[in-house]
Amino acid sequence: MSINLLAIEVGNTRLHLGLFLDDNLTEEHHLALNADSEIRSTIRNLHNQLQDTEHPAAYLASVNDPAAENISAIVNDIAGQTPERLEAEINIPIGRQLDPEALPGEDRLLNAAAAYNKIKEACIVIAAGTAVTIDFVDGAGTFHGGAILPGAQMQLNALHENTAQLPQINFEPPTEPVGHNTVQAMLTGVYHGIRGAVRELVEQYAQIYNAWPKVIATGGDAQPLFEKYDMVEAIVPELTLLGIRAARHFVLNPPQD
Repeated sequence: MSINLLAIEVGNTRLHLGLFLDDNLTEEHHLALNADSEIRSTIRNLHNQLQDTEHPAAYLASVNDPAAENISAIVNDIAGQTPERLEAEINIPIGRQLDPEALPGEDRLLNAAAAYNKIKEACIVIAAGTAVTIDFVDGAGTFHGGAILPGAQMQLNALHENTAQLPQINFEPPTEPVGHNTVQAMLTGVYHGIRGAVRELVEQYAQIYNAWPKVIATGGDAQPLFEKYDMVEAIVPELTLLGIRAARHFVLNPPQD
């Protein structure tokens, strides 16, 4: 069956919407969570395109439950039906080898599912946003978890908030490796700190797995952090949406025993 889907990812500060028609991602929108009128207008437009298709659906993934409830209410108001929640109602199609009490974020699982579905081999998935996650998926498509560290802007905010003299600045790649002023020194430290963590962990995961997995990056800061970085083979901005699509595919086309 063809996939016709409104894919909704609710993050900590941003809303990511994707429209799949006949299996293809035809539209993608990034909106601030406080842009209520723009959110309503965009969802209404996407719903209008979706409603007359075969087996339409709306799936929602979130790391931010209060915001997710608000977005669900908006979708229900427009479409007359709340979106189905991933993990609560729809399983994310990825194997897991984790501690029994572990509750990984839906975005991490979706990114892992999409990455493995795309390349069908062991991979490391980096998601660079509010936080940076660096996760390992083995060759059988099993998610093992990984590492979580503060994102670039969070690190800069913490430097400002917890020191007397460091200024509040927005993240951007530094112009050179040596910071000749305070702002450039802060940017250099954050930028190379994150890239260094990626290099260290990729090497450690590869050593544990005894092979070199492919590395895929996604998230709002993936491009400025990892463009032309030799450790990262591909940057896929829509990776989480592709993970939501994979979940819908699994529902419509379950594997045969």
